[in-house]
Amino acid sequence: MPRPREFEPDTVLDQAMRKFWERGYRATSIEDLVKATGVKPGSIYSAFPGGKRALFLKSLERYSKLVVPQKLGELEAPGASLTELRGYFDGLVRDLLSPEGRQGCLLVNTAIENAAEDDEAAAVVRGHLARLENCMAAALDTARLRGEVRTSLDPAGTARLLVATCQGLMVVGKANPDEAVLRAITDNAFAALA
Repeated sequence: MPRPREFEPDTVLDQAMRKFWERGYRATSIEDLVKATGVKPGSIYSAFPGGKRALFLKSLERYSKLVVPQKLGELEAPGASLTELRGYFDGLVRDLLSPEGRQGCLLVNTAIENAAEDDEAAAVVRGHLARLENCMAAALDTARLRGEVRTSLDPAGTARLLVATCQGLMVVGKANPDEAVLRAITDNAFAALA
């Protein structure tokens, strides 16, 4: 008869997610995960069939459910407009200026490290980018209707451009967390909306 689990899977996922976020997929070993979670390798493999990769994919899902809504904040709320969109970008800049924020976004890090080789990881990243693009397009459409941006603005196309801008902003911020540089990128992106 199998022994009952002596750990809470969500707690293990949270700890594994933080380790992957901190170190990346390749640099995180099973030993690192054992130290981070306090769970023995056999128990990890038992709870997450597929081992490290399965735990990583579950960590990405957990990040999408717990961290992404915090980062999106009011941008994801109905009626979000230019203020909420700018607030999202300003929040990214603030995050990138902190040591914890320089870890970047687990999903952006995954896009850079894994997406070209791992179709499942790429699908999670694509889902995140689509979510972000939809939020931005909705906010831009509201902003256009309210006269906050030019009436000729294409919300869908501009949202794609802003998604690429914010992803690039996070990459630049990891290597060069200079507030003036990050604010200039953001200011220029928003200047193009007028």
